[in-house]
Amino acid sequence: MKIAVIGASGNAGSRITAELARRGHSVTAIARHPEKIATQANVTPAAGDAMDQAGLARQLTGHDAAISSIHFLASDPAKLIGAAKDSKVGRYLVVGGAGSLEVAPGVRLVTTPGFPVAYKAEAEKGAAFLDLLRAEKELNWTFLSPSALFTAGERTGKFRLGTDQLLTASDGKSSISFDDFAVALADEIERPAHIRQRFTVGY
Repeated sequence: MKIAVIGASGNAGSRITAELARRGHSVTAIARHPEKIATQANVTPAAGDAMDQAGLARQLTGHDAAISSIHFLASDPAKLIGAAKDSKVGRYLVVGGAGSLEVAPGVRLVTTPGFPVAYKAEAEKGAAFLDLLRAEKELNWTFLSPSALFTAGERTGKFRLGTDQLLTASDGKSSISFDDFAVALADEIERPAHIRQRFTVGY
């Protein structure tokens, strides 16, 4: 497939780009600084601005899928959604956050007392992004939330999938590596199972 990754030089975006390229997909790696994107087969770096809806729409046109892997506070969900719709891209997938996941019925992680203050604004904007997508009538979207701890680690290919509830391991830890998150997202692109839905991945 021909797939565009917006934010391809970031922690998650770079792993997603590499995973898709490894699987033989043709990846347009969009970033503000495309020189930061590692040289690899099947990857074409491209300069792009997530705040430029018209320019981004032009870049996404002709792709089978587009992935948004950008910090929520550094972007405008309405512009990203607008660019995806304007481009007529086949699928639009978002690297979500864990803050919007539920820890109890109707209780989002971001609203719990122990949620880190430093990440609260980012998490709240991510939750608002998901709400915008859920109200969307036209776009073929998917929102993949990582577990609470989203960090560098191994590509094991062994993880669990969930829907709207935070996944935790037997030791109470909620985590996923950037690399395994990329595997889960690439799997979803190749074998669609969560159309117009949010799902989550964790150990």
